[in-house]
Amino acid sequence: MQYRGSVPIHDDWRHFRFEVTDGVATVTLDRPEKMNPLTFESYADLRDLLHELPHRGDTRVLVIRGEGKGFCGGGDVNEIIGELIKMDARDLMGFTRMTGDAIRAMRECPVPIISGIQGIAAGAGAVVALASDFRICTRKARFAFLFTRVGLSGGDMGAAYLLPRVVGAGRATELLMLGDTIDAETADRYGLVSQLVEDDALDAAVSTLARRLADGPTLAYAQTKSLITRELDMSIGAAMELDAMTQALLMTTHDHAEFHAAFNEKRPARWEGK
Repeated sequence: MQYRGSVPIHDDWRHFRFEVTDGVATVTLDRPEKMNPLTFESYADLRDLLHELPHRGDTRVLVIRGEGKGFCGGGDVNEIIGELIKMDARDLMGFTRMTGDAIRAMRECPVPIISGIQGIAAGAGAVVALASDFRICTRKARFAFLFTRVGLSGGDMGAAYLLPRVVGAGRATELLMLGDTIDAETADRYGLVSQLVEDDALDAAVSTLARRLADGPTLAYAQTKSLITRELDMSIGAAMELDAMTQALLMTTHDHAEFHAAFNEKRPARWEGK
C-alpha cells in the first residue's frame, strides 16, 4: 500500500531525462556539451524526485548516468556561481541547504542508487557519485572534489561527512583540501569505486547490477541501506539494538518465509519485497 495524499506522481522532469523500465528508474543528466552540469533547477528536481521515488510503486532501483563523455562536471560556473555572488545571505543559505537536501535524500531514500561513471565526476557531481550506494566506473572515470579550487570549503553538500567514511580521514583530507583530480585506478585503490570495468562494459555492468537489485529482496535491501546510514553516528549498543529490532521485523516477512520454502523446494526464491 502506498500512503499518498493529493499530490500526483510526477513524470515530467524538465531538467534531466527520467524513465522507468521494469523496476529500474534512470536519471540521465543530459547537457553533454557542458559535461552535464547541475543547475538550481536540476538540484531541486533531483531532491524532489528522490522524495517521490519510494511512493511511486514502480521503482526498485535508481540509476544515475551522464550523457556523453562525462558523468557530471558539478555546478554550472555561470548559471550557478555567477548568480550566487549576487545573492544575499538568506538566499545563499537557501541554496546550500537545498543542495545538501538532495544529497541527504539520496542517503535516506530506501531505493538502492547506482551511479554509472564514464568520465569526469567533479564538484557536486563527485558528491552525487559519493552519495550513491554503488559506483560503477570505467577506466576513463575521474573524480575531483573541486570546492577549495573556487575558494569554498571542501566540505560542501555533506562531502566532509560521507567521504571519510568511504575512503578514510587521511584520503578524504587529501581529496577535499587539495581538490586534485584522481583517475579511476587511484579512486579504486582509495575505495571510492564499487566496480571498475572496461570502457565498453559500463552499460552491461550497470544493467546487470540494477537487474540483480530490482529482482532481489528489496525490503531487505532497503533496511540494510537504512542501517548503514543511520548507524554511522550511533554507539555500538544503540546500533545492536536497532539491528535486533530490524532483523526481528524482517523475520516476519513474506520474503523470509519464501527463502525457506524455495530452499526446501530447491528452486530460486521469488522475492516480492514484503
